[in-house]
Amino acid sequence: MPLPSFSAAAARRTAMALLGALLAGCAHTGDTLGYYWQSVRGHLQIMQAAAPVDDWLARPGTAAPLRERLELARQARAFAVAELHLPDNASYRRYADLGRRAAVWNVVAAPPDALTLHTWCFPITGCIGYRGYFAEADARAEAARLAGQGLEVAVYGVPAYSTLGYTNWLGGDPLLNTFIAWPEGEFVRLLFHELAHQVVYANGDTMFNESFATAVERLGVARWLGTRATPQARAEYEHGDVRRTAFRALTRSARERLSAVYGSASKPPHAAVSIELFAIKKIAMDQFRADYAALRARWLAEGTTPAQIAGYDRWVADANNAAFGAQAAYDELVPAFEALFEREGGDWPRFYAAVRALAAQPAQERLGHLRALAPRSPAPGAAAD
Repeated sequence: MPLPSFSAAAARRTAMALLGALLAGCAHTGDTLGYYWQSVRGHLQIMQAAAPVDDWLARPGTAAPLRERLELARQARAFAVAELHLPDNASYRRYADLGRRAAVWNVVAAPPDALTLHTWCFPITGCIGYRGYFAEADARAEAARLAGQGLEVAVYGVPAYSTLGYTNWLGGDPLLNTFIAWPEGEFVRLLFHELAHQVVYANGDTMFNESFATAVERLGVARWLGTRATPQARAEYEHGDVRRTAFRALTRSARERLSAVYGSASKPPHAAVSIELFAIKKIAMDQFRADYAALRARWLAEGTTPAQIAGYDRWVADANNAAFGAQAAYDELVPAFEALFEREGGDWPRFYAAVRALAAQPAQERLGHLRALAPRSPAPGAAAD
């Protein structure tokens, strides 16, 4: 299963860095030019490996499980256009088997005394809080470099990414082996998430973009499950979503505790984490892991298998400021976007128009509008009882 903090969202999500690489030209030298080259080369390799879904279905050697999934993809793609008013273009009408477990690997970093992500800036897409690599070894090398600067780092595999529609003339973003076999609900919501990135994009605002796409995936998959899915697919998704919701509530509470620790600390700029701050931070992290252990025990008692929560186990074991900061981008504003959808009467074109209007506003102004829309958060720790 994908890393749970990013799958809801479904998981991506290197498109911003990749798009900057594709459109940046040759005005950079050194390490930056090398990064752009690996981005362009990696994406072109994916594009070259992709073939139309119809071609795969026509091949006698296409295995039955893959054939079934490609048929599902065609149905979900048509549903996205007809029911969710998502773009009707070349994306996700081809399929590629990359022979690896992730499309790309993202690197995120944050200071030891804040949840604010380190950013990289690119043409067109602005500054974003992650950097993606098509080779895991390159991602880990970048993470080691950042760790050497005193930052906390995380590396996670990304099952899919969106090029925001800019490469549809080349065949569009393809379906990939990295997520094609996911359970029906998980597969469909990821597809909706990635297509949403082609509807609205706010330059340099990762939280806005990811929270919007996550809201679209949640609303869209609910409609799919309610009208198209079998009872078995609905039940499978609902069980996983209950776990996901509880985990997100747990991590949101941990972020609030850590933010309070960092916000109350008195420290000079650029100073190393003090012994006192480190001790308080450790208490907050220990509490998070203890809360997860209790939640995990409850899941197992209810019949969840260890394999179903292995991704959560890994995330908790490696959790740090970078992981929490990255997760916030996919969670923080989702309730506000869902409230906006309700305000627009559940009308998809009106909802997208309202989101585009927000994207055109200055960053702080649109954040203020979304904060005003969001319902009150549940009490910290409520979902972990």
